[in-house]
Amino acid sequence: MKNRNLLCSLIMLVIILGFNSCATIPKNATAVEQFEKEKYLGKWYEIARFDFKFERNLNNTTAEYSLNENGSIKVDNQGFDAVKSEWKQAIGKAKFVKKDSIAMLKVSFFGPFYGGYNVIAIDGEYKYALIAGGSLDYLWILSREITMPDDIKTEYLTLAQNVGYDTSKLLWIGHDREK
Repeated sequence: MKNRNLLCSLIMLVIILGFNSCATIPKNATAVEQFEKEKYLGKWYEIARFDFKFERNLNNTTAEYSLNENGSIKVDNQGFDAVKSEWKQAIGKAKFVKKDSIAMLKVSFFGPFYGGYNVIAIDGEYKYALIAGGSLDYLWILSREITMPDDIKTEYLTLAQNVGYDTSKLLWIGHDREK
């Protein structure tokens, strides 16, 4: 009985810590304030990212954001798997952690499990964005077009390095086909 109670307590602790850690931002990063979610909606091209298992072998990757009826944001990620020669898609949802004028969100593709999604830089026209995950293991550079000016790339790389990211680990994503 003691072991069962201990096991239940440990499981509850893991669940509580998991839910509390799902909407984090790296220590030296700051989410954009005065964020305009309506301007952020629409299609974005991934210019660069850190490799991780859910996007491994994908190029031509895009993210499209739209509003759900309940006010959350629909996330439609797509990319071409170069190894399997097929398109892959993942649909999820994003919610603002605090208020929708602060670009600190949590994103879920798997039920109740969320990860941090933080816009830490965006230009005034909402054409280019730098996204920090919940830790230094996740980083994305996004653009409304398949390319990005070098001066903005340099600015975003410097900002990411100042946060603590090892930008030498970035994969630069090719865009040579449309679905």
